[in-house]
Amino acid sequence: MAGDVAESTSVAGAGLPKIAWGKGLVLTDVDGKHYLDGSGGPAVYCLGHGNEEVNQAIKDQLDRIAHGYRYNFTSDPLEELTERVGRLCGGTLKQMVFVSGGSEAVESALKLALQYFAARGEMSRRRFISRERSWHGNTLGALALSGFRERRLSFEGALVDVPLISPANVYRPPAGVAPEDVSAACAQELEDKILELGPDKVAAFVFEPVVGAAGGVVPAPPGYARKVREICDRYGVLMIADEVMCGAGRCGTWRALEHDGVFPDIMTVAKGLGGGYLPLGAAVYSDRVAEPINAVDGGPQTGHTFTGHTAACAAGVAVQRIVERDGLVQRVAVKGEEFKRILADALHGIAQIGDIRGRGFFTGIEIVEDLESKEPFPADKALFLRIRARAFANGLICYPSGGNVDGIKGDTVILAPPYNATDGELSEIAGRFAVSLRQALKDIGA
Repeated sequence: MAGDVAESTSVAGAGLPKIAWGKGLVLTDVDGKHYLDGSGGPAVYCLGHGNEEVNQAIKDQLDRIAHGYRYNFTSDPLEELTERVGRLCGGTLKQMVFVSGGSEAVESALKLALQYFAARGEMSRRRFISRERSWHGNTLGALALSGFRERRLSFEGALVDVPLISPANVYRPPAGVAPEDVSAACAQELEDKILELGPDKVAAFVFEPVVGAAGGVVPAPPGYARKVREICDRYGVLMIADEVMCGAGRCGTWRALEHDGVFPDIMTVAKGLGGGYLPLGAAVYSDRVAEPINAVDGGPQTGHTFTGHTAACAAGVAVQRIVERDGLVQRVAVKGEEFKRILADALHGIAQIGDIRGRGFFTGIEIVEDLESKEPFPADKALFLRIRARAFANGLICYPSGGNVDGIKGDTVILAPPYNATDGELSEIAGRFAVSLRQALKDIGA
């Protein structure tokens, strides 16, 4: 999921430039400096900034009413967004709870899973399983699922106990596992963990189909998602796909798991759903999950004051209308491979490029000290932060992250341009990033 947590614990805004306005890929601060938004912030701004059609839709809704409280009223934007998302998801993923962002969406997914088993009279199923080097959100429940050491440390001891199994990362396979065997080995680890805990104790397995902030864009290896689906079905465990960062078209299919030919029982979506115009996320769930919940409780027992916020849903409708009308998901699928080639060309000759990976407009670059051993740079070099600083000074926004290897070492950078980025803009992002990376490597004497 998104890493919507600052890399620093300093006072919010301290030392940062003040934003003035944005248009398309370009952001401008109050001093007049321009920044090319190469990562869509934290992979949010799928249409860029200042889209007049989306802005007008929000203004029109505000002229009517900003928010009709969901438990008193339904609304046209809520109903249209529900229909659109259900159609785009496919299968029986027709039920949803709209929330204010990714962490809330994950919390809602967990509650839906627990409510589902409670409604079935299976109150023993209270446990969740997730993976190391994953990020699911900043609320306590979502954080407990996350294998992101730096972001968990301050809260250890208060987090629910969630077993974390190995990440399914072909570039960094589990010890003793060949790259071609990662899919089978990691799926087997899930089955072993279910059996260890007791199948009647496990509610759900939660994973990112393409790991974002914690892994630096790590797609599931071929066959992995299908094996996970089979294992979950075998033991009656729900499959929860966290698509907060990788979904809503970011990977060249509207659902990231569509690429893998698999449907989850519950999925989370945010970021690209509303494109950052207003806070918006959703927990989407299947008819299978909905049936006992509706029969016993009359509906999901999760929701908040701003669930189904009318203006936020209007923003989501406007964004998704444009994405569908302009064929932007299909464009991302085609241009994504082109962008990786442009990026590889720009980075040619940099000996520390370990891996360039991803799907669609969701691209990760892993930087290592030694290509053969894949040994990362020492953590005290803080390379990922140096890259961020150099890029920012050069007028490029990218999304670096540290700790990819062992929670402490490992430098990755995410680039996630808007779906409507032009060829020239894609080349400019790649060029500025290559310059910034070379500068950061020189800073540490590499």
